[in-house]
Amino acid sequence: LLPAEAEALVRALQGSELRDIGGQGWLRQHEYVEKLNMHGILSASAGQEQLLTELLVTHAKIPVLIGELISVEIWKHKVFPVLCRLEDFKPRSTFPIYVVLHHEASIINLLETVFFFKEICESAEDSILDLIDYCHRKLTLLAARSTKAQTADPVPPQELQKQAEMMEFEISLKALSVLRFITDQVDSLPLGALTRMLNTHNLPCLLVELVEHCPWSCWEAGKLKKFENGTWHVVPPEDQVKMTKLDGQVWLALLNLLLSPECQRKYRFDGFNKSQLLKLRAFLTDVLIDQLPNLVEMQRFLSYLAVTEPAPPKKDLILEQVPVIWDHILKKNSGKWEAIAKHQVKHAFSPNEEELKLQAHRWAQTYSLDMMEALAPDKPRCRVCGLEAAKRCSRCRNEWYCTRACQIQHWQKHKPACNLMA
Repeated sequence: LLPAEAEALVRALQGSELRDIGGQGWLRQHEYVEKLNMHGILSASAGQEQLLTELLVTHAKIPVLIGELISVEIWKHKVFPVLCRLEDFKPRSTFPIYVVLHHEASIINLLETVFFFKEICESAEDSILDLIDYCHRKLTLLAARSTKAQTADPVPPQELQKQAEMMEFEISLKALSVLRFITDQVDSLPLGALTRMLNTHNLPCLLVELVEHCPWSCWEAGKLKKFENGTWHVVPPEDQVKMTKLDGQVWLALLNLLLSPECQRKYRFDGFNKSQLLKLRAFLTDVLIDQLPNLVEMQRFLSYLAVTEPAPPKKDLILEQVPVIWDHILKKNSGKWEAIAKHQVKHAFSPNEEELKLQAHRWAQTYSLDMMEALAPDKPRCRVCGLEAAKRCSRCRNEWYCTRACQIQHWQKHKPACNLMA
């Protein structure tokens, strides 16, 4: 995006009413968020994300994006179940949940890209409490996933359900990164945010649970698989002790929450919390510390914690802040869930063929092939031999080849799809 285009899109961001989710205005806003998200990823990879950061801070749009996240989450839990029970809701029932999940994923991905900067965290102001609560709920889902994975599901999930669960999983991993960036700024968070992380939600113990069960890692057919860069891949034996980015995010968040003097003053080191934290000692191997040397300080802290009884937190006068956005949306829409669902069946989630074509055309413009290629971490491979490819079918622009010989060899198989795409 050109600077003027980026500014226009940021200015256009605005909060949505719950009943407007899925409507034309909301879908237009989704396009704006997605374009900014892709712009943010490309800018970050080039080390040039300052412009987007400045625009979001200058126009005070971080609370707007957090508000959108909370709206989507409330819609999923309150409106969508009612929507599915309505007789008027046609078989296109997969459409709303995937559009809404994609919107949520785009926003949390954009926040992950920009929350690295202190100014962004400060510009969130009191809405940071809502974001902390959101991240806590997502991390709880991650922890629950790790225990659920150990028990066989008697009913295998449908393909669409598996896709929705995978999207939820990836959103939760993005929330973990956002939370870690928030913990980097513990000294500049608003009043009550630290208390909410440490005592209301007890995030240190939740993070210990993630270290212990590691939901982005699993054994399958005797092979270790880890989730990185959006896919599960088999880890060769020599790399099995290597720390992933997700492992690093958890350990860095724990370092921030346990070693900061202010955090140590506020956290309740009671018997349960102490026993949970001491579980970390088993994971602090020499190999792990070599990869993240700061963990030496964690090791010292845990050794000290094991032989001492920390002083109880001071009983100051506690004025606890509450998440404003969540409470506001619930109060405004309480008792209206069925009315909202009926409105959305009529005006948002029963599109005719013309409306579907128009929306498909707009999405095709948003997700252009050139943009997708720029975002892809790997270079394209030849459809025939698998070598790195520099040429593609000029007619459908969908298949890649390393040489003309490979393209000719594949033509008979590719021809029906090429005709359809063209």
